[in-house]
Amino acid sequence: MLAAVQFPSWIRPEILPFLPQFPLRWYGLMYLVAFGITYLLFKRQVRTRGLGYSDDDISGFFLAGIVGLILGARLFGTLLYDTSGLYWSKPWLIFWPFGEGGKFTGFMGMSFHGGMIGLIVGILIYSKRLRLDFLEWADMVAVSVPLGYTFGRLGNFINGELWGKVSSAPWAMIFPRAKRFPTSLPWVREVAEKAGLALDGAMINLPRHPSQLYEALFEGVLLWLVLWFVVRPRKPFKGFAVGAYLVGYGLVRFVIEYFREPDADLGYIIKLGDPDASIHLFTTPLNFSMGQLLCSMMIVGGLAFIAIAGKRAKRASSLLAAAEAERARLESAKKKLKKR
Repeated sequence: MLAAVQFPSWIRPEILPFLPQFPLRWYGLMYLVAFGITYLLFKRQVRTRGLGYSDDDISGFFLAGIVGLILGARLFGTLLYDTSGLYWSKPWLIFWPFGEGGKFTGFMGMSFHGGMIGLIVGILIYSKRLRLDFLEWADMVAVSVPLGYTFGRLGNFINGELWGKVSSAPWAMIFPRAKRFPTSLPWVREVAEKAGLALDGAMINLPRHPSQLYEALFEGVLLWLVLWFVVRPRKPFKGFAVGAYLVGYGLVRFVIEYFREPDADLGYIIKLGDPDASIHLFTTPLNFSMGQLLCSMMIVGGLAFIAIAGKRAKRASSLLAAAEAERARLESAKKKLKKR
């Protein structure tokens, strides 16, 4: 009895696979859907709160954020995660969307953490230029982004990429493009037996965690529900939602990274557990990937952001209270002078 799930054979990365001259891919469409959903959620907040900004202000703000996101995601994905040195030696290829033979491939290799940094820089520059309240606008972005992010991970799933580690869980999935393993290895035979797979060849494709779906659910839908329905209506000060997003995403992604296979050329960055542990199996919680290191920075940065923004809000509140007290004192003094 087969205990693993086969990747759906009807799913194709191309929207029109029967028209190869039109290289439209679901992954790119999912990015557009993600941007669209985030934009609509953001615009809804601006309208319901009566902030009085125009559609041009909102569109310009989002365009700056999208440009920053794409630049950051691509730069991190090529210069940080790619260890071949190709993009350092030929930097013009970073934004060159064609592969060998001039075939259109799009941008293969986008980093979430780089995209997040690029997004922050983009909207910060725009906010400074138009003198917008950066923390107020950034809070509205933070509670909107996760639902859009869900579709980005669904795009990864449709592409059949970024699969998780090998697993014998009943919901583990066999991805067609995943690395195959020699059936001579004891652990390979053990997993195959648990999954009910026949060992009729020298190599075998084993089931893996569908980590793209884990991320879509937990980093996307569930995080959005918490931020939208809990944090958004109750945030104590400006900037709190941004910090909550950084901490929430960092924690969830840190855990999911244990089920996601690290990049083969990077492996584990820190090995406090088994130094010889395979990147294809979860064997110890003390080996950490690049994603977990960046998520740790997100968590620390989010907590620091909350502390700084909270301190700033408290100081502003104290100054406002002092100003109100002084105004009341002056009004009282005026009334006394009139009585005289």
